[in-house]
Amino acid sequence: MKHRTIAAVLAAGIMTFAGHAGAATPAQQAGSSKAILLQGFHWNSAAYAGPDWYNTLMNNVGDLSAMGFTHVWFPPPSDSAAREGYLPRQLNKLDSSYGSAAELTNVVSAFKSKGVKAIADVVVNHRVGTTGWSDFTNPNWTTYSIVGNDECNCGLGAGDTGDGFSGGRDLAHTNVGEVQNGIVNWLNYTLKPVGFSGLRFDYVKGFSPGYVAQYANAFGAEFCVGELWPDFDLNNMDANRQAIMNWINGTNSSCGAFDFTTKGILNDALANNNYWRLKATDGKPQGAIGWWPAMSVTFVDNHDTGPAESCGSGQNLWAAPCGKVMEGYAYILSHPGIPTVFYPHIYNWNLKTPIAALMKARKDAGVTSTSAVAIQQATQGLYAAVVTGTTRQLAMKIGPNSWSPGTGWTLQTSGTNYAVWMK
Repeated sequence: MKHRTIAAVLAAGIMTFAGHAGAATPAQQAGSSKAILLQGFHWNSAAYAGPDWYNTLMNNVGDLSAMGFTHVWFPPPSDSAAREGYLPRQLNKLDSSYGSAAELTNVVSAFKSKGVKAIADVVVNHRVGTTGWSDFTNPNWTTYSIVGNDECNCGLGAGDTGDGFSGGRDLAHTNVGEVQNGIVNWLNYTLKPVGFSGLRFDYVKGFSPGYVAQYANAFGAEFCVGELWPDFDLNNMDANRQAIMNWINGTNSSCGAFDFTTKGILNDALANNNYWRLKATDGKPQGAIGWWPAMSVTFVDNHDTGPAESCGSGQNLWAAPCGKVMEGYAYILSHPGIPTVFYPHIYNWNLKTPIAALMKARKDAGVTSTSAVAIQQATQGLYAAVVTGTTRQLAMKIGPNSWSPGTGWTLQTSGTNYAVWMK
């Protein structure tokens, strides 16, 4: 479907990025990726463990690598005015609410020694000052690095290239000397030496996707994913996933995106038994994975959308029903796209064993980011599909209604309202 969506973007005249010299698609987004991403923190991690989160992760490196994770997404690594890390202050200072720079380097190295790559959470839409609104230090930037239309009325830079963000000073990415070069230097000379090989871009609505391409390519990202949270209309899924396609195209295929369309559909299916929503009119999955699975990173919940240590904690902005998250995992861990597992679901929600079983089934069948899906049922109360991996086929079902793939299949794992078989 990639060719159709690109054509649609071109026809609409909204392909904003013509391409940078040396633009490249990260290895994990190039297709047939076996990656499984761990989000290695939640909204309350810094409060939950104090400045000891990196050591908490360190204690679980062996456990998590044994589960089969290939990548771990770390929280924003820089000094921040907000404990969670999303109001970056001193970019080049890697002592944060999560631990010290040395502890960060140590845990990244420990994961790397087990073959697990580290993804940095990159917040470059905005910054905050050290003592005031706009006195940027380490690196020192002038108010020419702030967009001219920022609410502080202190910016001397060009206009914003995306949506505004009132929590910090929006950066003028058109500023080559301070902003563009400063970000590239930070990525390559502060973050890369820690051992990061991939990037997760925060709040990409706030600036043009062309800059994501520039930064990801300058860094040489092996994995790249942007957080584009589009407006969501259950009755117009194509508009939602087209927005995601447009953004990916805007990066010239230099970065993938989180599949917020699949997230929203799963929320409704799990809450209201509307499993029919998971099938599009073309017979393919309805989310971004139905159009461009290689570029789509799926998830059940993350630090923004869902609970943290327990149901009801954390931000809870757009949560999946707490008692049905395993159904969500049965879907994303059996389907194409690159699936993400949320740290607290493993350790705080005591779902490690069933999640590990689903991950093992995915690995044993050789399911990749671009595996073919044949949807068998998509009705009120039932979704069932057969997914063809490189070595085996998986059959799966979610929902309260019963379903079986028939003879010749061996049950791999099951739980309340979900089951996965292999052939």
